[in-house]
Amino acid sequence: MELARQGQPWEVLSGSDDTRALSLLAPLGPECLVPMSGRDGELLGLLALGSRLSEEPFSGEDKRLLAAVAGQAAVALENIGLAEKMAERIDAERRAAREMEIARQVQSKLLPQKAPPLATLDYAGMCIQARAVGGDYYDFLDLGDRRAGFVLADIAGKGMSAALLMANLQAHLRSQSALLVQDLPRSLQSVNRMFYESTESSNYATLFLGIYDDATRRLRYANCGHNPPLLLRGQKVERLCATATVLGLFEKWECQVAEAQLLPGDVLVIYTDGIVEAMNADHQEFGEAALLRILRERQLVDARGLLAAVIAAVQQFSASEQSDDLTLLVAQVR
Repeated sequence: MELARQGQPWEVLSGSDDTRALSLLAPLGPECLVPMSGRDGELLGLLALGSRLSEEPFSGEDKRLLAAVAGQAAVALENIGLAEKMAERIDAERRAAREMEIARQVQSKLLPQKAPPLATLDYAGMCIQARAVGGDYYDFLDLGDRRAGFVLADIAGKGMSAALLMANLQAHLRSQSALLVQDLPRSLQSVNRMFYESTESSNYATLFLGIYDDATRRLRYANCGHNPPLLLRGQKVERLCATATVLGLFEKWECQVAEAQLLPGDVLVIYTDGIVEAMNADHQEFGEAALLRILRERQLVDARGLLAAVIAAVQQFSASEQSDDLTLLVAQVR
């Protein structure tokens, strides 16, 4: 509309094309219309004025005054609109923050609240998430007959989507707990099928699952593309390397099971890549060597103390913002 582009008062002339175009204003009988234009030129409204009481036409000075008033009114309208949008955004952010806090609380309850008691093993686990919720997962499964399952998984990605997949993985693993001891490969094949069928092609998880026999100190395990856990025996280190590829990428998937005979004094450390890939301000990684150094220096500390020492060292090393979840499980053989 020409009126909006010019931003100047316009006198209505009977019979003109503009009068027909503005027929909706006809009941007001306007003699002068003043556009209220926003900062980007968008028409926000119109000031409609009738004839002057003196029956004299609007002068140039009148029109300039009206244009100034319309400009101020347009600024006020824009500010009101911006304030309303800001209030809506703040309210939405508060709701999102509240929902995220609820999600964080729910996910924290999914992590193990207690550990099956074992006579020959002192163990502890911890997960510190980089965001309110995350994709790292660890668990202690009570498998009966003095056997316990140690689970540590890392879902690809971060945030809410990874947290949902983490909860799905946990539920499926716990539902398979009766089969884990009898047929670990078959149980994990079921987990892989669930992941493959219910997620996008880019979603996957690395997982380490060990079944510990308290009577024999024997650990049967499957490592599905996860960082090799470290088994320290004095100054020697064994790595429990992968026995299968990651979960969820392939429909046809097979898994092998390996065994490790643990001995009194051994220390087993299972961790996610957030531990060794933590970076400092110079973009240097914490690394496996630093992890081993801390473990060797503090082997006489109990499992909880050793776990706390590693987490503290990683956090001190990467004093900047935490970029990935930190998840660690430490076990000392008695």
